[in-house]
Amino acid sequence: MNCKNGVGPSRRKVLGGAATALTAMALGVDGAQADSGLGASGAPVELRVIANSAFSHTWQTVLVPEFNKVYPNIRVTIDGVPYNEHLAKLMLEATSTNPEYDVLVIDDPWTPQLAQLGALVDLKGPKVAPITSADYDWADFNPAPLASGEWSGKQYSIPVRSNMLMMFYNRAHYQKAGLPEPTPGLTWKQYFEQAPKLVQDMNGDGTIDAWAVDTFFVRDQLTPTIWQAIMNSNGGALLDDKGSPIFNNEIGVAALEMHRKLLDYAPPGSLGHGLQESLQTFRQGAVATMFMWGSVYKASGIDTRASTLTLKELGMQVMPVGTAGPGTHRGIWTAGISAKTRKMKASWAFVEWLTSKKGEAVNAALAGSFPARKSTLTQPSEEWMKPVYIALQQAYDVAANGKMWRIRSPRSDATQQILADEIARALAGQVTPKAALDLAARRISRILR
Repeated sequence: MNCKNGVGPSRRKVLGGAATALTAMALGVDGAQADSGLGASGAPVELRVIANSAFSHTWQTVLVPEFNKVYPNIRVTIDGVPYNEHLAKLMLEATSTNPEYDVLVIDDPWTPQLAQLGALVDLKGPKVAPITSADYDWADFNPAPLASGEWSGKQYSIPVRSNMLMMFYNRAHYQKAGLPEPTPGLTWKQYFEQAPKLVQDMNGDGTIDAWAVDTFFVRDQLTPTIWQAIMNSNGGALLDDKGSPIFNNEIGVAALEMHRKLLDYAPPGSLGHGLQESLQTFRQGAVATMFMWGSVYKASGIDTRASTLTLKELGMQVMPVGTAGPGTHRGIWTAGISAKTRKMKASWAFVEWLTSKKGEAVNAALAGSFPARKSTLTQPSEEWMKPVYIALQQAYDVAANGKMWRIRSPRSDATQQILADEIARALAGQVTPKAALDLAARRISRILR
């Protein structure tokens, strides 16, 4: 997320401290850097990174210059790829005899698939452990985001842009409707009791111009995460202990019925809404709540070019509480090192810097990325971060306790495509929730076998 606000005193403090602390990691002088594979003046190391186009430009223009203050002889080029092309590009890299990239930025469910192909280096293994700084502190990461980069007992990637599915709300809508502001204790039952009152006339002209909710309803890989968050909050799960689908039980069906019921209180045409459409209606003040990825918070309450909302109006918390607790869903971008790179030390220098305590603080302050480290979450550098980081820490804890993430398998992407197909058919009323989930369970069971 691009941030073009001025760097205030708090940011200068963060960046100054980061530069000082991280200089030691760079070994300090050109000769030492050259000896350790980190380049030298006049002979830099060229490093290429593949990342999602949603944030690659910000990283290139904002984060790379900060990295180069510590490692001046490593030239980093970050190539942005649209999300729907990203996994295919990573798979080509994994099988290519002439790979292009040294560092791979990976979405949450893709690590098992890439790890199974041998595309990634074990970051706690013999190639990287000896060149890792003594103060890197693996234990400082929250378990839920860190686990997104694990597979078969090895750590193949590390969180660089954490995200959790959250509940956004507009305080003005709740005030207009005479309802109390949502709290982390809000239940799904209470939410649906309040929803009819949030479909209202906000400007007083006698016409309904505001609705209760917008979120993912269209056929999209992210749409099933809403259903799953509801299901998880009620104690449901995608798979049993043996890895067989169990989401088509009573809990899963009831959760999908609730997901479909949200359409009763959504704007006209919401069946075709995904990320961009939901963001637009919420940022324009047309809905009271939005179930969405938390990383959009800053652009929704600070960036006046993207949103009409102010921080005073904007609230964010975990999703409503079911019978088992609050809901959320994990969505973590991680960075790993290509097993085919010939620039191991330079690659790890970049990944280690980006995910270190100081580097993560720089990433959060300048690029608005959500941190994964417990220490960063307790030391927000700006005022707006304080309530956001509290909510984010709660979401991490909730996700870890309820295993609230997509299927972890080398076939994860294929299973998510199936869920996207069947959840969309149920939301559109083409089949019953039970029929949709039964078919999805049969198809996924065959794939996982």
